[in-house]
Amino acid sequence: MKTDITIYYLSFSFAPLFIMNVYHDIIDLPVFSNAVITIGTFDGVHNGHRQIIEQLKLEASNINGSSVVITFYPHPRQIVGNPTHQIFILNTLNEKIKLLSEAGVENLVIVPFTQTFAELTAASYISDFLVNCFHPHTIIIGYDHKFGHNRMGNFELLEKMSAIFNFSVKEIPEQLLQDITISSTKIRNKLLEGDIATANELLGYTYFFSGEVIQGNQLGRTIGFPTANINPDDAQKIIPGNGVYAVDVSIHPSKKPLKGMMNIGIRPTFNQTQRVIEVNIFDFDELIYGKELTVMVKAKMRNEMKFNGIEALKDQLNIDKIMAMAL
Repeated sequence: MKTDITIYYLSFSFAPLFIMNVYHDIIDLPVFSNAVITIGTFDGVHNGHRQIIEQLKLEASNINGSSVVITFYPHPRQIVGNPTHQIFILNTLNEKIKLLSEAGVENLVIVPFTQTFAELTAASYISDFLVNCFHPHTIIIGYDHKFGHNRMGNFELLEKMSAIFNFSVKEIPEQLLQDITISSTKIRNKLLEGDIATANELLGYTYFFSGEVIQGNQLGRTIGFPTANINPDDAQKIIPGNGVYAVDVSIHPSKKPLKGMMNIGIRPTFNQTQRVIEVNIFDFDELIYGKELTVMVKAKMRNEMKFNGIEALKDQLNIDKIMAMAL
């Protein structure tokens, strides 16, 4: 199944930025012209990933070919990994699609990762999957990339079989791969720590997440700061650590960002225990229960704290609003 993705998302522009071909079924693939391919999870599509994408696009341009990114869904570790170890991600699949399109990828192939696929031998992975499905002119891959049953395939096997199947193999530099691994781990940790400035710098864009607005206990409304309580779309998506944040908010289907501030935590002043995500949208008082809302996390302003009464909390929230507007 093929879809064309026109991207407006992160720029909030009403003019299309790029149209990318997205394929969800390897049986339905076209014959790519001089395909230059790379393979990876691309979680976060951060600055390091974008260096690989730029290399991919340059190689494709040099031979008048097609740039192709291959990724897998669900995450391979959900199928062959430790079932007791929960995987947290920087992007949902739809977010990854949007970000890769914004990066200028021409074709994205999302391969359904199943137990049967995981059991392909390394040689079959190359011949039956890469060659038969993509007819690659060039494969750009990391020196430490492993593939096939029990991860027996590697860069050396690709090089050995390249002469048989007439494709080129180009290596992603070791230092860049290390930077990508370090960056992905660091971004996850910084988000959990609330260090939004570092996370956003490594990402190259403002971290965002989406969810449905659900009904809360309306405590914010009683003190003059009505909030939209958000139920994230994906339980595996990383949510920043507890605290108060300056945010921009987009209420779907509108593209117009609105200013606001977000609290993540248990609201200790009200003696609550359940962790909630709630956003106060400035100068906005519409009922939006059931709407999809995207939050762009701009900066952390302070930790969550318990106040000595409602008036002290309201005073602090007024200070938070002024700071959020300034940020």
